Amino acid sequence: MLVNERGKYLGIVAALSFTAFMMVQQPAIFLGILSRSTAVITDLPIVDLWVMDSKVENVDDAKSLQDTQLYRVKGITGVAWAVPFYRGTIKARLADGNLVACQIIGIDDATLIGGPAQIAQGSLADLRVSDAVLIDAASARGRLARPSVTGPPTPVGIGATLELNDKRATIVGLHLGTPSFQSQPVIYTTYSRAKAFLPSERKLLSFILVKLKEPADARRVAADIRRYTGLVAYTGEEFRGLSKEFFLFKSGIFLNFAVSAIIAFAIGGGIAGQTFYNFTLDHLRYFGVLKAMGASNRLLLGMIALQALTAAAIGFGLGIGAVSLFGSSSGGSAIAFELNLWLLGASAAAVFLVTLIAAALSARPVMRLEPATVFRG
Repeated sequence: MLVNERGKYLGIVAALSFTAFMMVQQPAIFLGILSRSTAVITDLPIVDLWVMDSKVENVDDAKSLQDTQLYRVKGITGVAWAVPFYRGTIKARLADGNLVACQIIGIDDATLIGGPAQIAQGSLADLRVSDAVLIDAASARGRLARPSVTGPPTPVGIGATLELNDKRATIVGLHLGTPSFQSQPVIYTTYSRAKAFLPSERKLLSFILVKLKEPADARRVAADIRRYTGLVAYTGEEFRGLSKEFFLFKSGIFLNFAVSAIIAFAIGGGIAGQTFYNFTLDHLRYFGVLKAMGASNRLLLGMIALQALTAAAIGFGLGIGAVSLFGSSSGGSAIAFELNLWLLGASAAAVFLVTLIAAALSARPVMRLEPATVFRG
């Protein structure tokens, strides 16, 4: 009955495909944004503790410290080493005069701890060259590329120059670091050079990266850092959790994506449910004949549920296929996207739940149907 009604059948499948697509795509983008917002923490697994001002609420909320705090942290018992880490924004002037807002990261001059894990071209050690910077490979092909009058922009590479706060910076390599939350170009340089590029300020130190002699002492060392310096120290996992909690509960990002997913669920589920309900009403006479032939309500309910779940499985598969294509096409672009099994499982449960609810509502007229009414008149 369902497949032969081509119009209603395709309408149900299309509505469920739309529901599945929106319910997965929107949360996947949100998870991608969350992942990018804490990427700088994830990319530094070597660090045991992140030391910062006690008022910091997330990784983008760095409150500058005095450089002397670095030496106080180094003196805490149990600290193997501690290095400075700067993270902020700066405007880069391109060869054509355009200004592009960039994220600049300053790492320890001596050890280069805090640099990107993957280098596409050049070497991390090249940062010791005068005026040297590393830029991300995606921005080298995109926002930092040189515009061309006759064709596509020309990617910048090793040897190209930028102006950072009216100071010359030479590109010595390209890195493959995770894009930032704002999808800005990410520039790496040494900590002292970052201070030279930036406007002069009394305090510029964003974080202090700490390696412990014994990782098991993290809680004790963190307590000592707070007691003797007034700063707070978090493990990478704790700092990621603090940042994610801020984006979830103290910003409007989560609410916006949640509303989009709920609206998609309501619209898609409503359309599918209404279409399936109308389909059942149009075929009441056939259900009446089956009842007259001895079919029980339980059997008819099973038939309706089977039809609904078949359409839900097809619709969910098409919707997830579309989401996967969207995710694969957005790789390396400005669109953040992260798809995992938990999200797939939750969306599948939601789609099949709304389908079963629609099937139960449409089955009510069938359950109350008297077989004799089919043969009247």
